[in-house]
Amino acid sequence: MSSTTLTRRQRLSRLDVKASPYLYVAPFFVLFGLVGLFPLVYTFVVSLREWDLLKGPGEWVGLTNFANVLTDRFFWNSIGNTISIFFLSAVPQLIVALLLAAVLDQHLKAKTFWRMSVLLPYVVTPVAVTLIFTSIFNEADGLANNLLNLIGIADVQWKHDTLASHIAIATMVNWRWTGYNALILLAAMQAVPRDLYESAALDGAGAARRFFSVTIPSIRPTLIFVVITATIGGLQIFAEPRLFDVSNAGGIGGADRQFQTTVLYLWEMAFFRRDFGEAAAIAWLLFLLIVAFGLINFAISRRIATGEQRVESRRVRRALARKAGAR
Repeated sequence: MSSTTLTRRQRLSRLDVKASPYLYVAPFFVLFGLVGLFPLVYTFVVSLREWDLLKGPGEWVGLTNFANVLTDRFFWNSIGNTISIFFLSAVPQLIVALLLAAVLDQHLKAKTFWRMSVLLPYVVTPVAVTLIFTSIFNEADGLANNLLNLIGIADVQWKHDTLASHIAIATMVNWRWTGYNALILLAAMQAVPRDLYESAALDGAGAARRFFSVTIPSIRPTLIFVVITATIGGLQIFAEPRLFDVSNAGGIGGADRQFQTTVLYLWEMAFFRRDFGEAAAIAWLLFLLIVAFGLINFAISRRIATGEQRVESRRVRRALARKAGAR
C-alpha cells in the first residue's frame, strides 16, 4: 500500500514539474487573448464588412474597405504626418534620454531628487501637457513666438504650417517621454559592472570613449527595447494632435489636415463618418506599419550587434597575435 502511495506521489510530482510552468504563465496568455488577440481578430472581421456606427453590421464586402482606404489621399496624408512627427520626436527623444541617463549615472548630489525630477513630465496627463503647449505655441501671443521675436524672427504659424505644427507636436511628446526613457536607460547603466569602466580608464580611454565603447554596448538590449516602445508609441500618437487645435476643423488635424495622424484619421472615420468598416481597415494597416517598423529596428540592431562582435573578435585576434609575437 505504501509503495502504491509513493508511486502516486511520484506521478503527481512529475506532473507538477511538467505542468506548473505552463500554469504559471497561463494567466498572461489568457489576459493577452482577452484584451489583445481577440480585439485584433474582431477588428479584422469588422474590416471585412460594411459597418455603420448607428446601424451596426451590414453586408460582407471582403477587402473592399482596405482598397478604399489605400486609394484615399487623406490616409496617405495621415501616414506621412505620422512618420514625420515620429522621426521629429523619437530621434531627439532617444538621444537626449541617453545623454540624460549618462549624466544621472554620475556621482551627483541629491541623486534621488534629480531622478524623480526627470520623471515629473511623465506624471502629467497628456491633456494637461497639450493644453500648456497649445498656449505656448499660440500664433498670436504665445511664448514661443515672443521668444523668437526677441531674436528678430517673425511669428511662426505653428498651427497652420505643416513642418511647424509637426515640430510643436513632437516637442510635446519629447517633453513628456524623455525623462521616462532616461530612467529606463539609467537602470540598465547601473547594472553595468564598474570594473569595466576602471579597466577602460586604465587603458587610457576617456569619458567619451568609455561611453561609446563600454556603456552603449552593455545596455544594447535595453536600448533596443526603448527604441521599439518609442516606435510603437510614436506611430500611435493621438492625444497631442487631437487637442493641439480643437477650435479649427473640429480637432481632426488642422484645416488642411496638416498634422492629422493615422490614429486621428481613424477616429474621424469611425465617429465623424460613422464608417467602422474602413476605420477597422485603417487600424489593421497601422498595425502592419508598426510591425514593419519593429522588424526594421530589429534587423538594424542585429546587424549593428553582429558588426560589433566581428570588430571585437578582430581585436582579440590581434591582441593574441601580438602576445604570440612577443614570446
